[in-house]
This record gives sequence, structure tokens and C-alpha cells, in this order.
Amino acid sequence: MKKAQAEDSILPGLVTQLSNYAQLMRLDKPIGMWLLLWPTLWALWLAGEGHPDGGIFIVFMLGVFIMRSAGCVLNDFADRKIDPYVERTRTRPIASGAVAPMEALTLFVALALIAIGLAMMLEQPLARLLAVIAAALTVIYPFIKRFISIPQFVLGMAFGWAVPMAFAAQTGQTPQLAWLVFGTALVWAIIYDTFYAMADREDDLIVGVKSTAILFGDADLFVIGGLQILMLLALILIGDMARLGAWYYTSVLVAGVLMAYHQWLARDRLSGNCFDAFLHNHYIGMIVFIGIALHYTFNPALPA
Repeated sequence: MKKAQAEDSILPGLVTQLSNYAQLMRLDKPIGMWLLLWPTLWALWLAGEGHPDGGIFIVFMLGVFIMRSAGCVLNDFADRKIDPYVERTRTRPIASGAVAPMEALTLFVALALIAIGLAMMLEQPLARLLAVIAAALTVIYPFIKRFISIPQFVLGMAFGWAVPMAFAAQTGQTPQLAWLVFGTALVWAIIYDTFYAMADREDDLIVGVKSTAILFGDADLFVIGGLQILMLLALILIGDMARLGAWYYTSVLVAGVLMAYHQWLARDRLSGNCFDAFLHNHYIGMIVFIGIALHYTFNPALPA
């Protein structure tokens, strides 16, 4: 009887704690996973000319899930003394006390070990080497916002590093196209994460966290607009270099329309609207991938 009562009391607590871990990994907020996923898919389809290797595809999809989760856990650990003072983050598991810092570190190590196992499944040595750099970027980013005014640049490197990894895994090399796609993903990350930082700008100023939103100041939307134009030009160059067709260029046009909408959405710099512009960037990545996929579906790659 007592054993049954003990089990009845343990089970709800276990479920609650697993739910806290899931929140710590942001499983309830998949936007970061989408933003990491889309450039990875761009690269896999371009490197494989529309037919990425099935095994490599699975490894990278699992890698997106694991690395994003690990990054979120480490980020909250690094921000454990900041999040309680920021309105939008004060209810996060570590900030609220639902998860202890050592629990978070243990979870991060477990996820990192899984990521290492996935990297070892890649046959190309270059891909494994690039995976080490990806791990370093994941560890560095959560702490960098205390020291430099453009942490979004480091975030862009971390979120875009799957691009050269995908080319290396698929082809054994990282051609010029791979680095052009990487640069495009980096610029895109600065764009959407500046919108994100604009939503938290007042709180970040109080706690002393650095961001591009603070660096750009009143010129934030103007600078974002310049970066959006740069990203569109880079996407056009990608299309030319990869010999993509009308499906792809139509997707770039739609992406440009969405960028204009994000400018309009954040025009008054209201916190909620800036955050919505950040969330909506997910559709830009999706539209570009759809254009790439449709090109290879209806217009197979031409011989070089």
C-alpha cells in the first residue's frame, strides 16, 4: 500500500520535471528550430542537387533538434542571473527555480554527447572537423553578449555553420557556393535576431546585455533594411551560381515582400510587433527552401 502511494507521489513529480526540462530545451517554442532548420535544408538540397543522401539527411535533422536544444539549455544557464529581471524570460525554468543550474549543465552534457555521436556518423573527415567548430560556436554564443555589441553575428555563425557542414558531408568539400549560402544565413540571423533584441531592448539596457538593437539605436530599421537588401542580393547570387530557375526566383521575390512586411510591422518599434517580426522570419526560410525544392523537382540540374 505504502509502495503504491509512493509511486503515485513520485510519478507526478517526474512528469512535472520532465516538462520543465522540455521547456528548458524550448520544445514548446520551436521557432528557433525552424530558423536553424531552413538554411540546413537549403544547403542539403543545393549540395545534393535536389537529392541529398538519405543517411546524411537524417543525421542533420536530428542534429538540428539536438544542437538547438543544447544551445537553449546552455543559454539559460548563462543567463540565469539575468532572466529573472527580463519580463519575457523570468518564467523560464532556471530563472523561476524549477530547474537547478547543475541539472541544466547535466542536461547540456547529455545532449552534447548525443551530438558528438551524430557527428561521428558522418563519413567525411571535413564534415567532422566542421562539427567541432559548430560545437565551439554553440558554447561561445551564450556568453558573448556580455562582451561584444554584435552577439547576433556570432549567433549567425552558429546557426549558419550547418551549411558548410552539409556541403562537406554531401560532397567532401566546401565550394564557393557553400560559403555564399553560409554568408546569407549569417546576414539573415542578424536581421531576425535584431528584431528579437528590439523586443527586449529596454530590459537589456537595464541589465547590461549587449545587442545589435542597442548598437543600432534609432537607425535599427534602416540598418535592418540594408541587411535585407544584402540578403536578397545574396539569394540572387546563389540562384545564379547554382543555376536555379523561375521557381527559385519567385520564392526570392516573395521573401522580399515578406521583408517589407516586417519593416511595416516593426515601424513603431513596439515590443510585441518586433517579436512578431522575429517569429515571422521563419516563413522567409521556408519560402526560399520551397523555391529550391521546386526547382529541382520540376527542373533537374543541368550538366555543368
